[in-house]
Formats: sequence, structure tokens, C-alpha cells
Amino acid sequence: MSVRSIDISMTATTRTLEGYQITKSLGVVKGITVRSLSVIGTIGASLQTLVGGNITLLTELCATTREEAFTLMLRHAQDVGANAVVGIQYDATEVMSGVTEVPWYGTAVVAVKA
Repeated sequence: MSVRSIDISMTATTRTLEGYQITKSLGVVKGITVRSLSVIGTIGASLQTLVGGNITLLTELCATTREEAFTLMLRHAQDVGANAVVGIQYDATEVMSGVTEVPWYGTAVVAVKA
């Protein structure tokens, strides 16, 4: 994924951004990614569970998936003319065995320094 166009400091799970006034709401934006491990990755993760501790293959998969979906949401926000996204949430759903959907969503806004 390329560099984000909306700075991370212009995102929030709250409905406001400290130090900024929201001047325009541009609607809901979203980013979604669906991922699974390869057969070899699944075997590797299964072997890691035998030892216990952090399952690094799954941790990496989850982190990459969340980051990709978050970046897609920010791109969507930029495409509609936003410079910030508020009210951000994400979810994760197993859509079939071994396949997980990760959507991020929030409200795209235009915010100016207060």
C-alpha cells in the first residue's frame, strides 16, 4: 500500500478532533479487506500453536489486514474530499473457515483549525 494521504492525527474514534472544528460532513467511508492464510501459512500457524505463545504468522496477517483496510478507508475519504475521518470503528468477521473480513468505517469530514 502506498503512503496514506490523510494524516493519522486527523482520524479519531470520537466524533470530534481536538483543536479542530468540523465544517462539513461528507458521509460514511469504508475500507474492507478479506484475507486468508495460504496452506503453508496455516500449517506454520498450527505448528506455532503447539509451542504456545504469540502466533507470529497470525499476528502478522491480522496487522497487515487491518492496516490495508484502514488505508483503503482513508483513500475513500480523500476521494470524497475529506481531510479527516471521525467516528472510526472496525470489525472482523469470519466469512468462511479460515477467511476473515476486516472492514473499517467512519464519517469523512472537512476539519479546520479552531
